[in-house]
Amino acid sequence: MASALARAKRTCRLSAAATMAIRRAFASVSVGSDIVSAAPNVALQKARTWDEGVSSNFSTTPVKEIFQGKKVVIFGLPGAYTGVCSAQHVPSYKNNIEKFKAKGIDSVICVSVNDPYVLNGWAEKLQAKEAIEFYGDFDGSFHKRLELDLDLSAALLGHRSQRWSAYVDDGKIKAFNVEKVPSEFKVSGGEVILGQI
Repeated sequence: MASALARAKRTCRLSAAATMAIRRAFASVSVGSDIVSAAPNVALQKARTWDEGVSSNFSTTPVKEIFQGKKVVIFGLPGAYTGVCSAQHVPSYKNNIEKFKAKGIDSVICVSVNDPYVLNGWAEKLQAKEAIEFYGDFDGSFHKRLELDLDLSAALLGHRSQRWSAYVDDGKIKAFNVEKVPSEFKVSGGEVILGQI
C-alpha cells in the first residue's frame, strides 16, 4: 500500500511538471497578440563588431522600431554556433530570402540570447548577414517577456530561447510556431512560415 501511494505521488508530480512544460511551450503570445505590447520598453542589439558597438555608443533598437509599420518574419533559436541552429534553422531562411521578398516581407530577423558580437561573427560565418538581420537579446529580456525563455543549463547554455518563428504585420502576430523541444526542427523553419504568409 505504501509503495502504491508513493508511486501515485510520483505520477502526480510528473503530471504537474509535464503540464507546466506543455503550458510553457505555448508562450504568453499567440496569433493576434501585439508583440510590441508584449515586450514594452525592450530593446535588442543589432549584430555588429566591437568597434561598431563602440562607435554607436552601444546603441540598441527598440522592439517597436523593428515591427511598427512593417511586415516582418522573425525566428528565435537557442544559440549561435549550435548544431540545429547553424545547420538547419538559419539556412532555411537564408535560402528562401527571395521568396520572402516576393511575399512583401520587409525584413527577416534572427534573434537569440547572445551578445551582438558573437551573433555578428556567426552571421558572417554562415554568410547570412546580407539576407537576414541578426539581433542579440543579450540579457534574455525579450524572450522572458514573451515567455519563450528556456533554461538549457543541462546543455551548458544557461538561460536561452526556445526555437520559434512568427510572421508579424505592423506588430500583430499573424502566424506563430514553437517547437516542442529546442532540438527539434519541425515547425519553425523558413519553408513552414512561407506557407503561412
